[in-house]
Amino acid sequence: MYKRILVPVDGSETSSRAVVAALQMARETGGRVRLLHALDELAYLSGYEYSADLLKAARDQGARVLEDAQAMARSADVPTDGKLVETAGRRLGELVAEEVRNWEADLVVVGTHGRRGMSRLLLGSGAEQVLRLAPVPVLAVRDPHGAD
Repeated sequence: MYKRILVPVDGSETSSRAVVAALQMARETGGRVRLLHALDELAYLSGYEYSADLLKAARDQGARVLEDAQAMARSADVPTDGKLVETAGRRLGELVAEEVRNWEADLVVVGTHGRRGMSRLLLGSGAEQVLRLAPVPVLAVRDPHGAD
């Protein structure tokens, strides 16, 4: 059913759980996975622009996040590619919705920390943004431990 699965990744445990779920679905359906890592959450949250050194470090970290997720895909023998996106203060949900349209994804799988209360208010919810803005179905893979 789902042949083109988009997975936003950030290197967290919940992100890894989303990758595992997406890989399993892709393997079962003969599909493929695109991993997406967005660099500019720090600038969006703080208004701070990266210095050249900080930008290089962020790019290097993003490349590591993508490589780790792609290694999981190789071990699962699922066709996968990765995309590092440098944003200009755009929210994760907007980026994911744009990538869904550009890549013609038919499903998004996103990890969620399950934040509630004050932490959700202060930190926001990338998964919630994706759920609201994605033009295709979204599977939210929850942290089994939850977070308040």
